[in-house]
Amino acid sequence: MVRTLTKLALSLAITLAQGHALALTVFACEPEWAALTQALLPGAKVYSATHHLQDPHHIEARPSLIAQMRNADMAVCTGAELEAGWLPMLQAKAGNAKIQNGQPGMFYAADHVTLVNPFKGTVTPFSGDVHVLGNPHVHADPRRLLAVARALAPRLAAIVPAEKVRIDRQLLQFETTLTEKIQAWEQVAKPLRGRSVVTQHANFGYLWLWLGLNPVADLEPKPGVPPTPAHLARTLEQSRAAPPMAIVIAQHHDPRPAQWLSGQLGSPQKLIVLPATVTGDGPDALFRWFDLMVNRLVQVAP
Repeated sequence: MVRTLTKLALSLAITLAQGHALALTVFACEPEWAALTQALLPGAKVYSATHHLQDPHHIEARPSLIAQMRNADMAVCTGAELEAGWLPMLQAKAGNAKIQNGQPGMFYAADHVTLVNPFKGTVTPFSGDVHVLGNPHVHADPRRLLAVARALAPRLAAIVPAEKVRIDRQLLQFETTLTEKIQAWEQVAKPLRGRSVVTQHANFGYLWLWLGLNPVADLEPKPGVPPTPAHLARTLEQSRAAPPMAIVIAQHHDPRPAQWLSGQLGSPQKLIVLPATVTGDGPDALFRWFDLMVNRLVQVAP
């Protein structure tokens, strides 16, 4: 009888431990990190603070976000000052020691990759959304995304050791699939190399770098500052002198300036509106996002 009760207690303890591991709650600042976390630990409960129709620079620290962060075992964010306008407030109001800076539960993706185009100059209130550390939108390069995955997996395993074997297995699967897809995407995207694009903001800066595209003009006069008539007139003059392959903006941007420019150039078909991050869930969400971006760009390449 005692032996039976001991076995039952041990079985219950294991079950509870496994249940706790699978109940890991993760607060993701952006959808790309929610998708990556789910790819590495499918059993985690992941909440994304933003979606693809929002500008991650400017998010309101709503009570619902505070509540989600208060209950999180871990937070996965971009860092490099992308969330500087709202994440510190959430951390302070949530009062959750697990997800404070410097704690194992606070993970910043940008800490694990090399950033490009750091702002060199004096930052003033009129500088716009500039980043002294460099462009924070690192997820638009699948090679950097892979580096982040390799750093995030052991951090997850450290917080839920019982899931280490599963996390390692998921990481290997993610690495294998993404490496194969990078090769396929680069082959398909060969016609894009050296071509020019007019864009808006630096959301796709790492995408251009990876695919060999050349961003020759930005619809924003300063990062995060909406296009002005004078700036658009200069961009039109420049684009007429050297027509770009396409005008590319993110879905969370106001499309009217880009529509005006493409209309003035007589090439509305060259206007491409892309989501700046994943738009759905599932283990293949990141792969589908890259599929969409590469295919849409290739479609307009002559």
